Amino acid sequence: MRTTILSFARKFLLLSLLLGLYSSAHAQNYAPYRAPTPPAAFRIAADEDTIRGWRRGGDGTLNFSQVSLSNWAPGGQSSLSLLALGNAYVYFRGENHTFAVATNLVYGLLKAGKSKVRKNDDRLELNARYARNYANKWSYAAQLNLKTQLTPTKDITKPDSLLSKFFAPAYILASVGFEYKPSDDFSLFLSPATGKFTVVNDQRLADVGAFGVKAARLDADGLPIIGSGERLREELGAYLNVRYRRSLMTNITYQTRVELFSNYFHNPQNVDVNWENLLDFKVNKFFSASVATALVYDDDVLVPLNADKQNSDFTAQGRRIQFKETLGIGLTYKF
Repeated sequence: MRTTILSFARKFLLLSLLLGLYSSAHAQNYAPYRAPTPPAAFRIAADEDTIRGWRRGGDGTLNFSQVSLSNWAPGGQSSLSLLALGNAYVYFRGENHTFAVATNLVYGLLKAGKSKVRKNDDRLELNARYARNYANKWSYAAQLNLKTQLTPTKDITKPDSLLSKFFAPAYILASVGFEYKPSDDFSLFLSPATGKFTVVNDQRLADVGAFGVKAARLDADGLPIIGSGERLREELGAYLNVRYRRSLMTNITYQTRVELFSNYFHNPQNVDVNWENLLDFKVNKFFSASVATALVYDDDVLVPLNADKQNSDFTAQGRRIQFKETLGIGLTYKF
C-alpha cells in the first residue's frame, strides 16, 4: 500500500506540474479567477493581488441538507444536516516580500432518524507564512501550519468514550524552504527542514498511544502505567506542498492541494499524504455549491478497523487510507 501511495503521489505531482505549465501558456484563454466560496486550506497565497500594503477579508457559508421519507418502499432514513464553513485572512505585500495569516473553520451537525444530533465534521486550521523574493518566480519562505478541532468526538456506541477533542490531536508543521510560483494558479513549496509536532492534550488518549504518540509504559505485570504516555511527538523531515487551481468554465472553479512529509529518522519511505480537492459552483452572489474531498494517510496513525466493517473485532486497529467527501449547497456571505 505504501508503494502504491508513493507511486500515486509522484504521478499526481507530475500531472499538477504539467497542468500548471499548460495553464500558464493559455492564461489568456479563460476568464479571470473569482475566489471560491468554500474554504480552501490556505487561500492567501493564491489570490490575484499585486497591490502593496495590507488586505483583509473572508467569507462564510451555511449548507443545509434535509431528507424526509414516509412509507418509502426501498427503505432509507430521514435526516437533517447543517454544515458551516468560514475563513478569514490578513495579508501584506511589500516590495520584495509578503506576509499572510489565514484561518479556516468547518463544523457540521447531523440528525439521522430519531437519533440525537451529532457532529459529522469539525476542522480548524491556521496558516502563517512569510516569503521573500530572490529571483523571478522563486522565493525563500517560512510557514507555520496548525490543524486541530473544536469539540470532543465520542464513539456513537460508547457515550463515555473519547476519540478526540481540541488539541488532541493537534498537528503543527514549521517549515523553511523555497517556493516556485510561475503563476497565481500554481505554486510548489519544498522544505528540506520541517518540524512536525503531534500534540495529544489528553492523558487517556496519550496512554493508549493515540495519533502516533508513545503509549504508556508497562509495569512488571505487563499493565500500562497510567499517566506515563507521552503527549507530544516530534519529527524532523522533508515537506512538499503543491497547490493548483483552475477556472473550468464560468463560475466553476477547481482547486487542489497535496502535502507530503517524510520523517528523516523513522521509516522515511513511509510518506505522510494529505490531498484535498475542491470543486466550487457559484450560482450567484449568495448561493453556491461545492464538492470537496480529503484523502489522508499517516503511517503512524492507527484507525478503528470496524469503522468500515472490515473486522468483527471492535477493538482492532490498523493503518488505512482515510477519505472524506462532502457535497453541499448553501448560502454564502463574503466580507
